[in-house]
Amino acid sequence: MSSRTTVRTLAAAVGLATAAAVLVSAPSSQAAARADNVVTIKAEGTDLSGTVKSKRRACKNERKVFLVKQKGAKGGSDDKVIASDTTELDDGVGVWSTGNTGIEGRFYAKIKRTPLCKAAVSRTVRAIRED
Repeated sequence: MSSRTTVRTLAAAVGLATAAAVLVSAPSSQAAARADNVVTIKAEGTDLSGTVKSKRRACKNERKVFLVKQKGAKGGSDDKVIASDTTELDDGVGVWSTGNTGIEGRFYAKIKRTPLCKAAVSRTVRAIRED
């Protein structure tokens, strides 16, 4: 290997090491923290819908909301996702609706965390078929 090649290789290695050091030493305050969210749910008969609210637009627009049928205690292993919808912005609020499921019972909505947004779970509501 010539001395010119050795110098280029050494310069490249020093450049990579410097770039890595800059990345590692960047203050953690510059990293974007996940934003808080609030997911709501309401039942009108067996028609379930709600909202997703957040200060960050990405956390309330095009966010997948899961409708969960609660069996026992909330979050138990026997709870079952029965439907989902993706939010759409309406006057700055993410709105979702699964429509009329035709299923009675206790339900809650949940959203999973994303790189920019925290996860959230709604309160539980009871859906009762209206005759």
